[in-house]
Amino acid sequence: MQSFNLVRANDSASAISAGAQSDTAQQGARVRFLAGGTTLVDLMKLGVEHPERVIDITRLPLADIRKEANGDLFIGATARNNDVAHHPLVAGGYAALSQALLAGASAQLRNAATTAGNLLQRTRCMYFRDLASPCNKRKPGAGCAAIGGANRMLAILGTSESCIATNPSDMAVAMMAYDAVVHVQGISAQGISVQGTSGAWQIPLKDFYVLPQDRPDIENVLKPGDLVTHVALPPRPAGERAFYLKLRDRASYEFALVSAAVAVTLAQGKIASARLALGGVGTRPWRVPEAEQVLVGQAPSEAAFRSAAEICLRGAQPQSQNGFKVELAKRCIIHALKHVTN
Repeated sequence: MQSFNLVRANDSASAISAGAQSDTAQQGARVRFLAGGTTLVDLMKLGVEHPERVIDITRLPLADIRKEANGDLFIGATARNNDVAHHPLVAGGYAALSQALLAGASAQLRNAATTAGNLLQRTRCMYFRDLASPCNKRKPGAGCAAIGGANRMLAILGTSESCIATNPSDMAVAMMAYDAVVHVQGISAQGISVQGTSGAWQIPLKDFYVLPQDRPDIENVLKPGDLVTHVALPPRPAGERAFYLKLRDRASYEFALVSAAVAVTLAQGKIASARLALGGVGTRPWRVPEAEQVLVGQAPSEAAFRSAAEICLRGAQPQSQNGFKVELAKRCIIHALKHVTN
């Protein structure tokens, strides 16, 4: 690990000001925010991340979990994953999110990892973490060793000729299904979906992640100094049933081969609303509104679920070792939908 300066921020303004000194929001940034550090510290030890300054934001009051006056669920940026998963408002009203968090990592890591850190965690692609291998995400223009290499765990949706790295987050998949909105404070609002006031704005999670295209090192829309303050989840419809299904090689501490977060309401024996997101298969958490729309108005059935699953996997581009994910993802969707409609 290279040497760096550690700065403890006492308020959001000082953290944002220090963070804005970074040259870029992605790999190679001179400044990084530190909360749980469960990913950042690992990557610094490997030499993948090498910031000159690390800003400790653990003292900032960003860990609250509460219901807002408008009914939104407020989840602070530094709220610990275990605290979120076991909170009554989450376990009772956003079951797929609670299940997704508990399916991720170990209890020890969940006690340290934070909400914003989970959203921003970087891929577990072995070539990204190996400095001896070419990786466009680590160094644009270097090449992608995963294409044609060991790619069994990697993405089949949203890929490019430059990168097939999978987004590793379980939490983000459930939040995508729940229409989460990321709240940010910073200096520049360039490229942000909805501008707010006083340097604050909101980014729908569906617009938060950036597809790799020819710049895989750019993973999201944040700019230097942008500080995630919290995530808001809108109120859920009455009677909604939700489930997170994670398929993996082993039951303990393993990243998903495929996962699905589904949330469905029924009325008079038919599907009234449907939310569906996939993990383990995309370069970002994957959601296809067209597949959800196909389900609405239909009676729950294997045929209806298979139709939605087929739409979700349209455009999949499997590599030499991960073609099995296409059918596995379809079966994962079907099984999850059966679970919430039985």
